Amino acid sequence: MSNSGFVLLDKIAGETSFKALFPLKRVFSTKRVGHAGTLDLRASGLIIAATGRCTRLLPFIEAKDKCYSFRLHLGYETDTLEWDGEVIAQDETNFIAQAHDGIGSTIESASGSAALASSVIANPEGVKQSITREALDAVLPQFTGDIEQVPPKYCAVKINGVRASDLMERGRDIELKPRKIHIGELKVIGEGEVTEGSSGKEFATFDLICECSKGTYIRALGRDIGRALGTYACVSMIRRHRIGNVTLDKAVRGEDLTRENLLPVDAVLDFPVVRLTDEQVAVIRQGNWLPWKEKVEGVGPEGHVFAANMQGEVLSLCSYEPGRIKPKFYLGEDEK
Repeated sequence: MSNSGFVLLDKIAGETSFKALFPLKRVFSTKRVGHAGTLDLRASGLIIAATGRCTRLLPFIEAKDKCYSFRLHLGYETDTLEWDGEVIAQDETNFIAQAHDGIGSTIESASGSAALASSVIANPEGVKQSITREALDAVLPQFTGDIEQVPPKYCAVKINGVRASDLMERGRDIELKPRKIHIGELKVIGEGEVTEGSSGKEFATFDLICECSKGTYIRALGRDIGRALGTYACVSMIRRHRIGNVTLDKAVRGEDLTRENLLPVDAVLDFPVVRLTDEQVAVIRQGNWLPWKEKVEGVGPEGHVFAANMQGEVLSLCSYEPGRIKPKFYLGEDEK
């Protein structure tokens, strides 16, 4: 039985994407494993992993659009942009003043940081100014379509070969450049509840769903939505539900993984499949192109097709152009 294929994993929150791959190494007795689309440590949901030669196909999955749900916490911002990070800004305008000696001094005392105190939005009158769902709905359209986004400082983006998160851990002050991303849909799906472990004071939480391109950071999106509302924000409960046409409902937890969960490549990537005779397979395997007179339907702009044998087993990724098929790389098992 082939050890090459795709596995759909449901990563749990608190587990690294790298650690989520360990069951694949055990079940399929291989070190050649990889995944597309790293999830944050605290995020959960769909990871598409690959084994064997199918790891070469991961860049095509990485480029697919994705769907996430998340909880938006309004009222404070943290260094990691997660709900339990170190509070770096607190909005007091949306809270009724408590009976203490002053909001700014209380925040400063709690954090031990004068810089934090200076970033608090003060509210000496104690007037409650809640942000409604209608107000949130009103700002969301400015975050759809082609936009620019500055990634969180705690992220995997590299600066001179070093991850931004590693530089932050070393106490370096960094600046990340904005990136172009695309958000197809962004909408509120409900009002949330207070999430246990919040490190700041929130005055409202909302649950949202987001359809977006590769390179989108949900944590940064939450930050920017908060600022558009005139307050601070961070996020929790990030969960990935879809990558391309592959959905979370077909994924398994690592502890439940078996060999039966290994999927063929054409079950995950939707490139057209052409079937070849044994003689044609031999030509492709040797790296030579095939004359091909038949039109192949459903070919995308990059011309990718899968070449399969007459039994339907995909053996190669190829490029198609009218009149011929050229192999890119072989995916089948070695001949014994």
